[in-house]
Amino acid sequence: MGEPDLSVSIGSLRLKNPVICASGEPTMTAGGMRAAIDAGAGAVIAKSTNESEAAARQLEVADYVLLDERWQPTAWDESAGPGASLLCRSGLVQVSLDEWLDTLVAVDRYARSAECLLAASLIVADLDATASMARKIEQAGLRWLEINISAPHGDEAAAGAITLERDAARVGEITRRVREAVSIPLSIKLTGQTDNVLALVGAARAAGADAVILTGRFLGFVPDLETRRPVLGTFGAMGGGWALPLTLRWIAKARQRFGAELPLIGTNGARSGEDVARFMLAGARAVQLCSVVMSEGYAALSRCERELREYLRRQGLASAERLIGEAADAALTYADAQRSGSGGRRWEAVTGQRPSRRRTRTRYSDEL
Repeated sequence: MGEPDLSVSIGSLRLKNPVICASGEPTMTAGGMRAAIDAGAGAVIAKSTNESEAAARQLEVADYVLLDERWQPTAWDESAGPGASLLCRSGLVQVSLDEWLDTLVAVDRYARSAECLLAASLIVADLDATASMARKIEQAGLRWLEINISAPHGDEAAAGAITLERDAARVGEITRRVREAVSIPLSIKLTGQTDNVLALVGAARAAGADAVILTGRFLGFVPDLETRRPVLGTFGAMGGGWALPLTLRWIAKARQRFGAELPLIGTNGARSGEDVARFMLAGARAVQLCSVVMSEGYAALSRCERELREYLRRQGLASAERLIGEAADAALTYADAQRSGSGGRRWEAVTGQRPSRRRTRTRYSDEL
């Protein structure tokens, strides 16, 4: 068998591979975006912008810390390992839309020469302004637009700075307004900080989204044991490998609810090429990475592409698209598992132990 084909389709878009450099600090400058392109990313999502001065000012007080498995600060390099988590506060681009578009147009020319897709990203503050900015982005010749309504800082940011949407009707309204404003492919990035994720997905799809991105990071809080104060002094967005199973649940549920016809893009939890494969098996067509790029550098994108290719070779698969949704489509409900007897093992069979009958508190031992 020859080399596996890593290319994937997201609606009308075709990516040379499913590894996407997500919107964030790594894509805040022309140099950063070019570095992601040079690292072999299939797509690059530019740092988000909007019209809000408060959102731009938020970048002035941005702060970041990388935490190890014991929630202690660790080095910003590959030695941090896959268990590292990023805790941060951030803000949006601090230049005007016209200036930012000049940068994006120049980077897009570079991206085209590398067969990479560059997407612009908007975070909603005022919807009328968002629709107007979206039109300018299309008129500038950019090929893809992401609307991020999952910004984890939304509940903590200054009023009117950024939006974190949990209401399905509002998600539908935002998607519809932007869809009416532009004809280029439109992706809507949704939050996981709600128990109504599938309702948000359905609203975005019904209102004209070409793809849905699941899910934005969670807002977290970590006390420092030495100072007994909050790390970074406040709440912050959390990213790390621990989030992968939580995100994959919603990817798989969305696949089951809406079928293969809805293109899903995963984000929040992937730190390796094998994690990219896990996202795809759950139903994602591509995967955005940010925290691992911030901790390891742009080489993390090359590593993930290489590891995905190696995984496909081991599996004897000729195409990355062969992975999409395979695990989600095979997932049973608990009731189905009970009826089929699939995989059922009692605790004793797993551990060789039996529950103790001599102890009043919960404990397992070999004693009767």
